[in-house]
Amino acid sequence: MTTRNDLRRWPVERPTTLQEAYAWCERYARRHDENFTVVSSLLPKKLRRHFFAVYSFSRYTDDLGDEAEGDKLALLDAWEQDLLEATTGNPHRPLLIALSKTIEQCEIPLDPFLRLIEANRIDQRISRFTTYSDLIKYCTYSATPVGQMVLAVLGYRDEERIALSDQTCIGLQLANFWQDVSVDVDKGRIYIPQEDLERFGCDDQQIIDRRFNDRYRELMQFQVTRARALFSEGKKLEARVSRSVRTDIRLFRLGGEAILNAIEAGGYDTLSTRPRVTKATKIRLALNSSARIALGI
Repeated sequence: MTTRNDLRRWPVERPTTLQEAYAWCERYARRHDENFTVVSSLLPKKLRRHFFAVYSFSRYTDDLGDEAEGDKLALLDAWEQDLLEATTGNPHRPLLIALSKTIEQCEIPLDPFLRLIEANRIDQRISRFTTYSDLIKYCTYSATPVGQMVLAVLGYRDEERIALSDQTCIGLQLANFWQDVSVDVDKGRIYIPQEDLERFGCDDQQIIDRRFNDRYRELMQFQVTRARALFSEGKKLEARVSRSVRTDIRLFRLGGEAILNAIEAGGYDTLSTRPRVTKATKIRLALNSSARIALGI
């Protein structure tokens, strides 16, 4: 669990080697319970540290926007400045020492990192989305940049792969939103588009009161179907990447689909409880995916 002090700064009194910095990122990444496997044992060893660095940046930025005490906008501004200084040769924190090297070696543009920080600024200003289009626009800050970072680490920068990655990343973001309705409302946020709430006869107060009924069930069933369509399109990316990294790319999608399966298994009630993807499910998905890759399926 990330502590409040972790969210403010890391100790920088002693020098940190590059190896120690990457080790820090791996420890940080493994502390978080995600719906998908962050880095599988099948990922080429030379890429693992880059995956951990990119993931740690993404996770830390979200933690800063969600959990840190004090003026979150000021903290995010300072974090952005730290990032810019790190990429111009002056990194101080372990994460940024590792990340700046990953950015340099993998030739990752800064834009995805800056957009992710901006997503967390948006979270401080906006707690509702009028239309589905508004929500998708937000996802171009909160979700698609992560996939673009990963593709750059893998050496892919073409528009076709990026477009397919965007579909999977948006699907993952939506799946997380539908999973976390009961969690987000405690933070004052409702990500279900207002137009969809109205269409199905629901409203903000029902979400706040956690009143589950048939109207909400139909609303959530609609949202789950919508996310599945995104995963179906994004799945095409898996055949367009090297077999050596296909398991990890596939596991992102499978993790998202597992969230949707858990929502369905719970009768679409994401108000009373938060559906979870069990560790056993994640292990099964990883083993099945690895087997399919080995068999060329």
